[in-house]
Amino acid sequence: MARIVFDKVSKVYGNGTRALNGLDLTVEDGEFVVVTGPSGSGKTTLLRLIAGLEIPTEGGLSIDGTNVAGAPPEERNVAMVFQNYALYPHLSVFENMAFGIRLAKLSAEVIKQRVKEAATLLQLGDVLDHAPRDLSGGQRQRVAVGRALVREPRIFLFDEPLSNLDAALRAHLRAVIRNRHEETGATTVYVTHTAAEAAEAGDRIVELRDGCLVENSGVAGLESVGFMGS
Repeated sequence: MARIVFDKVSKVYGNGTRALNGLDLTVEDGEFVVVTGPSGSGKTTLLRLIAGLEIPTEGGLSIDGTNVAGAPPEERNVAMVFQNYALYPHLSVFENMAFGIRLAKLSAEVIKQRVKEAATLLQLGDVLDHAPRDLSGGQRQRVAVGRALVREPRIFLFDEPLSNLDAALRAHLRAVIRNRHEETGATTVYVTHTAAEAAEAGDRIVELRDGCLVENSGVAGLESVGFMGS
């Protein structure tokens, strides 16, 4: 699928903000890595660099040994769930979830099947014909997750995908995302600031602070991660 390597990557924005600072990090093919850390630590920037929505200021970023620092998003086969949902307001829930796989020119029957299966898992089956404006924040968040799950990318990227859900639904969705990862074998990078999600979702936990890697451990080492206990 995809091995992701950050080689001394820095990202500095036009206003001088240094979001990442010489980051060295490898995500192995098929691994599920949870990235955590305080606000402003560089978590979302890391995802956006992998997705091709940002370009490194310094350093190299490769996927399966190929330098992708300047490659456009459509060439990376990445599915990303944004923290702010990024839904199309003029499209129904069904069409929002189907958007990416329609671009892949799959048959209408396959599209319908995948969307309905994902909608059932995400408890959205009764709102497929609704517009995003008619949904709650939690429902919109699930639509964004569903849009990623219906695809078969080589990389899944999740940016705080469960923040607007209640505890029971968060637990259910964590299991759905984990199962999808295991079914597809896709490399998965999952950003969260929540200790429970970090402990239950991933194979390995990475902590960022001020754009730097400060912790890189298995889930068993969770208690040693300073941020997680704060």
